Amino acid sequence: MALPDLSHLKDRETLIITMVCYGNICRSPMAAAVLHNKVAKIDKPQIVVDSAGTSHWHVGQGPNPPSKRTWEKAGYSFNHIASQFNYSRLVAADLVLVMDNHNHQEVMKHVTSDEEEQKIYYLRQFDSTYPKSLEVPDPYSLPDSAFEEVLVMVEKATDGLIQQLLR
Repeated sequence: MALPDLSHLKDRETLIITMVCYGNICRSPMAAAVLHNKVAKIDKPQIVVDSAGTSHWHVGQGPNPPSKRTWEKAGYSFNHIASQFNYSRLVAADLVLVMDNHNHQEVMKHVTSDEEEQKIYYLRQFDSTYPKSLEVPDPYSLPDSAFEEVLVMVEKATDGLIQQLLR
């Protein structure tokens, strides 16, 4: 299985990448934190990273403490307030990267065109080690070790994503 082809994004001045999970307090803000820090030194395209949740449960809240602790321990800094994914976020984004099947189904409910559908990928589709599962498991309420495992998955996938974007 080849990594997704992002050559259609090649000549953009700016790219907006939205990470999506369920509550927008664990996985998607961690993925946004990692990608935001990794692309900070890239001049062109300028990559703007945000995140959203498919549910409204945590809108307005900060990140889950173990998630933030995990990304900060790894050297990533990122400010985050949870928000909900909606159609306008889909339209604004160049890429929408989901964490699991449920998120994929929920994001797809907003799609009204082929162009919109072609923006949506699983984050782990960009992991060049080709994991058995495309899902990033939800570490909510699990021990810190689960958040650390998610961080490893996110780092591998964001590395592959950056390689695809800069080809």
